[in-house]
Amino acid sequence: MTYDKRNTVIALLALLGLFGVGAILSIWWTVGSTSFLSGGRVAVVPLRGVIEDEAAFMKALEGFREDPGVRAFVIEIESPGGTVGASQSIFEAIRELRDEDDRPVLAWMGDVGASGGYYAAVGADSVYALPGTMTGSIGVIMEFPNAEELFRKVGVDWEVVASGEHKDLGGLGRSLSPEGREILEDVVGDVHEQFVEVVSENRNLDRETVLGLADGRVFSGRQANELGLVDGLMTLSGTISLAGRMADLGTDPTIVRPREPTISLFDILGGLSIGDARAWLGSLAPLRPGAPRLLFELR
Repeated sequence: MTYDKRNTVIALLALLGLFGVGAILSIWWTVGSTSFLSGGRVAVVPLRGVIEDEAAFMKALEGFREDPGVRAFVIEIESPGGTVGASQSIFEAIRELRDEDDRPVLAWMGDVGASGGYYAAVGADSVYALPGTMTGSIGVIMEFPNAEELFRKVGVDWEVVASGEHKDLGGLGRSLSPEGREILEDVVGDVHEQFVEVVSENRNLDRETVLGLADGRVFSGRQANELGLVDGLMTLSGTISLAGRMADLGTDPTIVRPREPTISLFDILGGLSIGDARAWLGSLAPLRPGAPRLLFELR
């Protein structure tokens, strides 16, 4: 082999090696470490803060779900809830994992796991909390500002052109009519019934029992345990230990967590997806647009 050919072969092998290292680093960066470097492990997937965008959570959960080295899941919840759509999407993802996968899925709630946070939790096989966890708050709220009187005082006319008389319900420039309020109350009532159904079906509680608890009130973890809203009182480490035992990994399993969302120079140069950008922005500060929204949120 000539000198030039030998250099070409070496360069190609080096390039292939870089691609291999790049693939390993990509997995490690997304998941936190690589499961094939050690035995099975428990994935701890956090759900923190106001739930406004499910993208980051879904990406992390799906990544761990596709990892054969992950033998159990613990959903670590520190959330007062958030928007209805995002909370329901996260619940469905957890429930689907529970129903379609034979690996244990446990939810644990820390200081607070209320409203949409609790909604997400009941998708797991079992739910654990601390004695002093603030949980429950089974209810729905819709709120929006009404600046009609202010506009009148400062002489501002708020003009609206809509395709129907109810298209601008909740608009900034006018008060709700009795008919408009009734329409929105019907929507809130229907979504509240969805919350009751989800808790009843996934906690094995009859509907009337859940209805008696679903007036928006909060419970301590100990109260929730007595009422059947959670399965027991336990620390996060205790829940991870339980997941390890259930997955035959022992009481001190190796754990893996997703990395916090970041934006690097390589992301910017390589092209950043809208979903990744939104997840990163959401990790910095919740986006709270002023339009009326349905919320599963502790107030």
